[in-house]
Amino acid sequence: MGLEKQIQQDLKAAMLAKDTTALTSIRGIRAAIQLAKTAPGASGELTDADIVKIIQRLVKQRKESAAIYTEQSRPELAEAELAEAAIMEKYLPEQLSEEEVEEALKKIIAQVGAKSPADMGKVMGVATKALAGQADGRLISTIVRRLLS
Repeated sequence: MGLEKQIQQDLKAAMLAKDTTALTSIRGIRAAIQLAKTAPGASGELTDADIVKIIQRLVKQRKESAAIYTEQSRPELAEAELAEAAIMEKYLPEQLSEEEVEEALKKIIAQVGAKSPADMGKVMGVATKALAGQADGRLISTIVRRLLS
């Protein structure tokens, strides 16, 4: 079953269960998908990989908002954002641990033949494609920078 169909079924289940947090989260995903489908220049169809990218962006937004709410002493709002992020993360592929990302990056660095921080662009281009959906771009960047210096 496609990811979009799974999201639609989960939306119906959340409605029947009257789960407002899940309903809000899934509606947010559906709205972002619909927006991407109808964007100028869009073909009207999205692959599962496209949907995963959209969900990753939404999760990142929720976590950043939660951090801001925490800084401003608004824990109830931070909790709501983190709860939505947790529901959205169900649709993402399993995330690699930091050690697994480091091992994969060591292989990519050897494959590309990178030797210094000046080669970071070459490594990042390959790494972001190879680890798409499995690791956060910021984590990849941090590890690559550490390995090349």
